[in-house]
Amino acid sequence: MNTLIVSPVHTDAARAALRIAGEYYSPALLNHAVRSYHWAAVLAQAEDIAVDDELLFVAAMLHDFGLVPEFDSYALDFEYAGGHIAVVFAAGAGWAQARARRVQEIIVRHMGDQVDVGTDPEGHLLHRATGIDITGREADLLPTDVRAQVLSQWPRLGLAEEFTHCFEQQAVRKPRSTAAVALRHGLATKLRENPLGA
Repeated sequence: MNTLIVSPVHTDAARAALRIAGEYYSPALLNHAVRSYHWAAVLAQAEDIAVDDELLFVAAMLHDFGLVPEFDSYALDFEYAGGHIAVVFAAGAGWAQARARRVQEIIVRHMGDQVDVGTDPEGHLLHRATGIDITGREADLLPTDVRAQVLSQWPRLGLAEEFTHCFEQQAVRKPRSTAAVALRHGLATKLRENPLGA
């Protein structure tokens, strides 16, 4: 597996998701979203996991929307807020209700401990891919050439500092949130020490 998936999904929904990600995310968060899709696609190819590529791409683009000021919920964990935003996005894209709920599930589950590949392959892949990009867990599974190409095209741009700050803001207002729990379990250190860089 030496080829980089250079062009993601070419559907109207995918293009719209990438466009609004570019409008609302900081450059570092946008690059994180795009890299997360690439890492998920690499894992799917390497492990022969069949996925709905459009669904995976849209979920990857929208999974951190609950962290940006315009969509930050005062009450909900960021992944739940992001899941609700994805439902609204999916309705605008003309998706059926069941498909809208699927993208919501994927986004919510990416912060869980595990996601079963048999019942939710897209959620399983996004969970692992965001783990690679944030903490470096399973980064050794990425082929060196693909890793270098993706990081060159979509650099990290100080993601460790920005992401830690986002989670700290969540934790102050929502001390029982998954973001707060992640910080208590050393997320800031894992971000700084990620072999992909800070």
